[in-house]
Amino acid sequence: MSFRLRVLLLVVLVAVTATVATGWLTLRQASQQFSDSATVDRSQLALISDRLRDYGEQHGTWEGVVGLIQDLHGQTGQRIHLVSESGIVIVDTDTLRQQDARPLGSASSLLDPRPQISLSGATGNVAEAVIDAIINYRREVRVAACLTRNGVGVAAFPDSLGLPRFVPSADARTFADRTVDTCERAEVTPEERKAAILRVARCAQDPLTAPTQDFPPQPGRAPPVEDSRLDCLARAFTEQISDVAPVPAVVYLGARGDPAFTLAVGPLLAAAAGMALVVIVGTVLLSHRVLRPIGILTAAAHRLGRGDLDSRVPVHGNDELAELGRSFNRMAESLRRGEERQRRLVADVAHELRTPLANLRGYLEALSDGVIRPSPELFASLHEEAVLQQRIVDDLQDLALAEAGNLAYYRVEVDLADLLETCHVAHRALAESAGVALTLPHHPPLHDDPRPADGSSPLVYADPDRLRQTMGNLITNALRATPSGGTVSLRLDRDGTCARIQVVDTGIGIESAALPHIFDRFWRADPARGRHTGGGGLGLAIVRQIINDHGGTISVTSEVGVGTTFTIRLPEIGHPAGR
Repeated sequence: MSFRLRVLLLVVLVAVTATVATGWLTLRQASQQFSDSATVDRSQLALISDRLRDYGEQHGTWEGVVGLIQDLHGQTGQRIHLVSESGIVIVDTDTLRQQDARPLGSASSLLDPRPQISLSGATGNVAEAVIDAIINYRREVRVAACLTRNGVGVAAFPDSLGLPRFVPSADARTFADRTVDTCERAEVTPEERKAAILRVARCAQDPLTAPTQDFPPQPGRAPPVEDSRLDCLARAFTEQISDVAPVPAVVYLGARGDPAFTLAVGPLLAAAAGMALVVIVGTVLLSHRVLRPIGILTAAAHRLGRGDLDSRVPVHGNDELAELGRSFNRMAESLRRGEERQRRLVADVAHELRTPLANLRGYLEALSDGVIRPSPELFASLHEEAVLQQRIVDDLQDLALAEAGNLAYYRVEVDLADLLETCHVAHRALAESAGVALTLPHHPPLHDDPRPADGSSPLVYADPDRLRQTMGNLITNALRATPSGGTVSLRLDRDGTCARIQVVDTGIGIESAALPHIFDRFWRADPARGRHTGGGGLGLAIVRQIINDHGGTISVTSEVGVGTTFTIRLPEIGHPAGR
């Protein structure tokens, strides 16, 4: 996977993860807040309903409920609207706060504070028990309402039939004895007693068809008579107390248009901050893994800049970073080899110059001390040493200029056949003195014509003097490496769009392990050969640089005991690379 693709996937992963996680957390937090809000609304409605129902049951009236509703409003912050089933408003906190009543909210609950008589465990004359219960409740509910209107606390305790028995609170008689006595004088009239008796008596006559207001007969199969009679008595009780008991009412919470829920920003910000922290940490970890190769490469570059030329980076894979690592390692290796070549160059130059300088110094000191006498042979030897030094210096200068791209070339059209003929003539005498045949194949030794068989001669755009310098180096090296009786051949032909020149000898050859170093400075195939017999070791380096500057190539093949072939390829004129 490429580095750019990895970075892209990292960015996409981080973005998608952050977006999805933030959205999920926001939705989860909002859902939780909605759920909590709905639970709170239900619990508040249940709390308010229970408190109000208990008030109605314990006080026998809705009078005085304002104080309780104000307390509940303060506890819950909810608008409370209490209205009877007939539509008469009992209390509204909007009105209490002296503001216009707002439309009612949707949360509501029915409150029925009327007691329900329990006859399942009744014994003896049940009808008489119901009549007594009606008369007692009608009296006591009046007492409770009176006490409430006069600000006296009331407490209610259930009796054996589950009906409340109202009594003043513990401190009522201490602070309001007169009021309590007045309220407790409430009595039930004879008419009320008569109505209760008549209503209960109808249940004894026909309990299934006894008229009722709140409990109509149920369809389907009729229940047993005894159960129907008890149900009728319970209905009779409810009917007979309805005119004195607190009326059923409905409590509403809130107002239409009020926001049912306000999203809390704090938890959402906290969740987003937490997710951002997780994303940042994850991004740092992922980016560290993705960018770790860059950090390694940077550290290696710093070490290389401080002079550690052995610094390398581990390379894995085939992406851009791996290719960059390989390029860095190649560059570091090239710098190391260049540093080594430079050190060897300095050492080789010092070595090459030390010997002739030592010879010159020795001869000059001997002449000065009179140890030897001047002679033509001595001066010839001194001149030879000076010429050798001059040649080494000139070669070094040419090589330095060529490698820096500053070596001057004077390019013209060059006929390579004429060039080879000139080189052949120039080196023929040296070849004959060494007992080596210098030939242009298939042509007479002196008046040969090296043109290819098709009659045309390859033309190149080059500096003829530099090409003759190149050929001179190659021919001289071939003559030195070829023993007496051997042959050095100059060949010219075409190889595609290039002219090909070959210098082929039948000399001692070069070992394969030495071929990669053949063009290095001061390198000699035979270290035992000195500078007088093997040259200064710069010639082939200069040859390669000159050929490269002409857009050509030079290569060598050799076999020990068979000979060596140097091949030069130069682009011909008429081709894009030829000029």
